[in-house]
Amino acid sequence: MTRGAGRVRTKTIFDPIHGPIVLSGAALELVGDPAFQRLWGIRQTGLAHLVFPGANHTRLEHSLGVYGVARRLAGALDLTPERAEMLEVGGLLHDLGHAPLSHTLDGPLVEVTGAGHEARSRAILVGEDPGDRAGAGSPSQVPAILEAHGLRPTAVADLIDPPSTGRGPRDLEPLLHGAIDADRIDYLQRDAHYTGVAHGAIDATRLLETIRLDRGEIVFAEKGRNAVEGFAVGRSLMYSSVYFHKTVRAAEIMAQAAVEHLPGYPVSAAAVLARTDADLLTTLASAGGIASRLGRALEERRLYKRAAAWRELPPAAIRSARRLWRRPGERRALEAALAEDVGAPDGSVLLDLAGVVEESVDGSDWSHVGIVEDDRVTYPFRAAGVWREIARRPRTPWRVAVYADPRVARNVARRLARSRGPIP
Repeated sequence: MTRGAGRVRTKTIFDPIHGPIVLSGAALELVGDPAFQRLWGIRQTGLAHLVFPGANHTRLEHSLGVYGVARRLAGALDLTPERAEMLEVGGLLHDLGHAPLSHTLDGPLVEVTGAGHEARSRAILVGEDPGDRAGAGSPSQVPAILEAHGLRPTAVADLIDPPSTGRGPRDLEPLLHGAIDADRIDYLQRDAHYTGVAHGAIDATRLLETIRLDRGEIVFAEKGRNAVEGFAVGRSLMYSSVYFHKTVRAAEIMAQAAVEHLPGYPVSAAAVLARTDADLLTTLASAGGIASRLGRALEERRLYKRAAAWRELPPAAIRSARRLWRRPGERRALEAALAEDVGAPDGSVLLDLAGVVEESVDGSDWSHVGIVEDDRVTYPFRAAGVWREIARRPRTPWRVAVYADPRVARNVARRLARSRGPIP
């Protein structure tokens, strides 16, 4: 730790992706809070390490990286010190509300708590969820730290979890919630580095050199065009090759099912969703029944096999699948019925419905990414053509997939072939 001009305390962290990251002000104090330290215990890419063994990096590393990118963005855009610190702190704290295994348990998190991870982050920032999230007996002091440094907790929360009313720092929002933002610039590079998959090797330097803000929207100088196009391609390919890899999805669906079969679910899951990956696996191991069976299978990497998948479904089946996505209880009942049909125990057959919901890679917000050409801003992602097709490329080619215990996977495949699909 050093003291610079004006006795400002700073600390430098050496990051394998971005190099030295300097912490100061509110950020330096916030990193020691239990709510932030909890992120050491949450893998950034959930269960992807079961396919890509190097993917053991954490949400804490990612959050520090987003903070570092936000600092560079603030400098590139010449933000005022006050606006810069708000953006930087927003980047640092944006993932506080994640459940164990990151996005793997987004579904149970919403079903159990009624809120996604962004809203959970907001609750911590404004003091509505000040409890012991780290499991160390120390409640979070995030709101008090922010206020002590002249930052309004609600303003930072509005940046992390933008309200539908339009209240909040709208000029900073695209820097944390845009198609090309601090969050994505970090996680694409970080996840590519640790998984060993080259698709996320974006040209972050050129993006940060050419980024501009134009009437609240992100635009890039013309010389940044190739970097923008490369970013769009890289993000699309990381989804199909890593985040939605079929074996990664098998593990994630198993983890979701394990939590959903905890005795007393959903009430019983509330506490563990506020803890860490290790706490979750310990809870599953001691729960008994389906939860323990699936938890042990994950720990021993005995993963389910994809028994069937459908690239296309008739409109009625898509509507039914979306209903099952919105009503997880009905989806679980269908899974149990499919298992019973092949004489297998409950929990042996699981549905993956991500393809009917996650249809594109944020195709809508890409329409706000502009390129400056001849002193005029153009929006290449708005018109029909290769740019828009890249942005709208589905994250997964499969509308619906069914995973099953390897011992019954063939029977499940035959059963589904006879009925021409899993959706009633």
